[in-house]
Amino acid sequence: MKSLKRVVPILPAVLIVVLLASCSAFRSGGTFHDSNMDFGAIQTVAVMPLTNLTREQLAAERVRNVFTASLLSTRGMYVIPPGEVARGISRSAITDAANPSPEDVVKFAGIVKVDAVITGVVREYGEVRSGTTAANVISVSMQMMEAQTGRIVWSAATTKGGIGIGARLFGGGGNPMNDITEAAVGDLLDKLFK
Repeated sequence: MKSLKRVVPILPAVLIVVLLASCSAFRSGGTFHDSNMDFGAIQTVAVMPLTNLTREQLAAERVRNVFTASLLSTRGMYVIPPGEVARGISRSAITDAANPSPEDVVKFAGIVKVDAVITGVVREYGEVRSGTTAANVISVSMQMMEAQTGRIVWSAATTKGGIGIGARLFGGGGNPMNDITEAAVGDLLDKLFK
């Protein structure tokens, strides 16, 4: 009985540690910034269609829309509309718009008059399961290429959501996909403007 009295005060501290550890389910990846690039000179960008490596057919378009709207809301750069991007892709005859070559980027940027082109890959999007627990997850990587040379000047990756320790212990379905997508895009933009 005496040893039980010593353990009981420790129990709340253990629960706090477990809950904090469950927040670690929100992970983020690495970032590259070209130190020779003047990001303040980038006024206009194009966000190309994203590569979709998920089972969700509309994942790439959803992430692209959220990224474009969020980038516009920062007022840091003007993002040309998707229709202008499609017109530029057609006029420059890019065969793989989601993965353009440096030459494609230079040609495309000259047609649509942008300072940079952003491409990306959606690696995970949707529900993941572990035993009886399920939660939403998103994993995205993006890169920015300057218009004059087509070289990569910024690259970042992020993963948000997933099944944390708290969900494993207490159940629950995690956050809605829209919230996780916005969090992932916010993390990418933080990495862009840091």
